[in-house]
Amino acid sequence: MPANSLAARLIALAALWSVLALGAAALIITSLYRDSAESAFDERLGVYLTTLVGLLANQSPSALADPGNLSEQRFENPYSGWYWQVSRDGAVVLASKSLFNDTLAVPAEAARRTVAEGVVSFDLAGPAGQTLRAVDRKIDFGPGNVYDVVVAGDAGDVQADIAGFRRSVLLTLGAFGVILILSTLIQVRWGLRPLDRVRQALAALRSGKETRIGGRLPAEIEPLARELNALLQSNQEIIERARTQVGNLAHALKTPLSVITNEARAAKGPLADKMAEQAEIMRRQVNHYLDRARIAARSNVIGALTPVEPAVQRLVRAMKRIHGDRGIAIEATIAAGAVFRGEQQDLEEIVGNLVDNACKWAKTRVAVMVARLPGRDGDPDELSLIVDDDGPGLPPEKRAEAARRGQRLDESKPGSGLGLSIVTELVELYEGSFALETSPAGGLRAAVRLPAG
Repeated sequence: MPANSLAARLIALAALWSVLALGAAALIITSLYRDSAESAFDERLGVYLTTLVGLLANQSPSALADPGNLSEQRFENPYSGWYWQVSRDGAVVLASKSLFNDTLAVPAEAARRTVAEGVVSFDLAGPAGQTLRAVDRKIDFGPGNVYDVVVAGDAGDVQADIAGFRRSVLLTLGAFGVILILSTLIQVRWGLRPLDRVRQALAALRSGKETRIGGRLPAEIEPLARELNALLQSNQEIIERARTQVGNLAHALKTPLSVITNEARAAKGPLADKMAEQAEIMRRQVNHYLDRARIAARSNVIGALTPVEPAVQRLVRAMKRIHGDRGIAIEATIAAGAVFRGEQQDLEEIVGNLVDNACKWAKTRVAVMVARLPGRDGDPDELSLIVDDDGPGLPPEKRAEAARRGQRLDESKPGSGLGLSIVTELVELYEGSFALETSPAGGLRAAVRLPAG
């Protein structure tokens, strides 16, 4: 899929928003779960704290006894991460067996969080290096009997629980994101499929298989198809009017020029000769520019296709008859199924001028070769037309001059000198290429590239 395609842009944008939205959702869900897990942990510690305070309240304030493990075995296991202690005036009075011979050093500047009335929560370092989460409550049993009761649990338990939940959320939302992107890909490709149908319809128009965009299209694309069909119709009408006007102009000008030429030839003297000469020049110029206008009109016709082999074979037979008295052998090698994307008259004019020019200069042989070449970088296919002769050829400095309008390099050869210039203009109108090169046979090679059908 090309990076600059509509589908790629839509999918990339959807993927970006999916990642951002799912990332934000993962952050919010994890944060909410962390708050919930920490609150539940604090409540659990608060239950142990309440139990411990209740057991101490039933004893003599001046002689407190060990209340036991508070129904939690981990308060019995040394350095288990679960501890409690009771202190008075900074001195530890009672402690859980899990503390062994250590005590909990409650930091004075700890960030305390209120859990319930009279109960605060904070973090502290345990005797075995654990990070503990503790709840603290002061109990006043009378003058001189104010105790500080602390219950702490291993915060690693709740952190491990939060980390496991985070992994589950990330895996779940990641899988959901992949499914969402894949579904977006399917949705975009399905939604843009009508555009591919339009592309195929335009390709069929260009290749000549269709003359209009037909078929049922979505409501959003239907106006575009209607406008394109209207444009094609308008273009066809303009071309037909141009052809008619060119033909009318040709008929309107040829008769007066013929009259002038005939009158000048009938008269005698330098003036009559000059008039006949200039009238002939005018006739050539009129024919040239009328042909050019006609060519320009035809080259813009969409969908014109011309099989190459029949047209070339007809021209080869005609050239053999024209130049038969000189014994010129004309050979044609044409790729099977070669098709020119253009008007038949234009192809015949290109091939006819090139073969005729080659026959005029050839000694014994002219070769015509037509091949279909694949387009490069996604471009349409091309036709390669090569005409070789074994004549004297042309030096490089004179090849560009040979294609100029009306230029004749040898007055001994028949013709007006317009053949190669007409080929040049036709090839340019079809956005092809035309070059004169050295033929392997020693003469001149005319190499043309034209659009293939």
